[in-house]
Amino acid sequence: MPSPEDGSRARPDGRVRRWLAPIVALLGCLFLAACAPPPPPPLVLGLNPWVGYDPFIVAREGGMVERQRVKVVELTSNAEVVRHFRNGLLDGAAMTLDQAIQLADEGHRPRIVAVLDMSDGADVVLASPRVSLPMLRGQTILAEPSTVSALMLRGLLEAAGLERGDVTVLPLEATHHLPALRSGRALAAVSYEPLATRLRKEGFVTVYDSRRLPGQIMDVLVVREQHLTQRGADVDAMLLAWSAGLARLLSEPVSAAGWLAPSLDMSPQEYLDTLAGLRFMTPADSLAHLSGATAPIHREGRQLMELMRQEGLIRNEMVIADIVDPRPAARTLQAADAR
Repeated sequence: MPSPEDGSRARPDGRVRRWLAPIVALLGCLFLAACAPPPPPPLVLGLNPWVGYDPFIVAREGGMVERQRVKVVELTSNAEVVRHFRNGLLDGAAMTLDQAIQLADEGHRPRIVAVLDMSDGADVVLASPRVSLPMLRGQTILAEPSTVSALMLRGLLEAAGLERGDVTVLPLEATHHLPALRSGRALAAVSYEPLATRLRKEGFVTVYDSRRLPGQIMDVLVVREQHLTQRGADVDAMLLAWSAGLARLLSEPVSAAGWLAPSLDMSPQEYLDTLAGLRFMTPADSLAHLSGATAPIHREGRQLMELMRQEGLIRNEMVIADIVDPRPAARTLQAADAR
């Protein structure tokens, strides 16, 4: 039996080495894959059915959401969205500015990363025909128990030259306003689209709307504070989805109304009427609204927090800048400009 001349072990010939190499490489890859941590689940973004949030729905249904980074889920109401955020079931959420402030007051550490839209006539006060603002003195006004209703009432009374004690405010959900107005229980109601359009069809007229409160009624996107440092790219993906969905919605509003309106129990025309009462915010608009020491959201936030304290909705002193982070909006805009 032949043996190596130098007494060492025989080495496998080249054919054996070539056969073993891919197996060793494959085993190495399998070992590394087994040891690597699994990718994190996508961030869950919650929203309730509302025209102002539909760019996210358009993006999701149009394949414009990076599904490995973001999962868009619809909940039944804005109250449910807030509750899910409180309970840690959502990583991000679309909500009104006052809801974000309330969550911060409760210690849930939301961070506002984008302004999504502003009411530009979508919130209204309607009254019986031939009613002028001064005629509301001594009358009953219907209003949902919400910060937005409180804002509208305050603006209405200032415009009418009235004090809060000059009117009676009857708390009532907006879906029940029509029978109360018909029966004469109230002379006016704080409403919003699409319910406002339905009231107009019954003969009630607009005496005040949110165009007289520019920038005070807005929807924002919030995320949990830790995601800004731990999952910044996933937060950016939320804003990119919004931008893409918004562009599609605004470029094809009639088509979008055709398939989005039924899920909101609206006709396509009611959907378009509601759309007309909103001012959507592009990434550039949002960044301008959030950035700098004199950012508009600082002024609007202060005014809103003052009202919320008066209404007993928040207890703690806060600075709105502490719950705003414009960095994702800046990155998103930079990424869009680079394309």
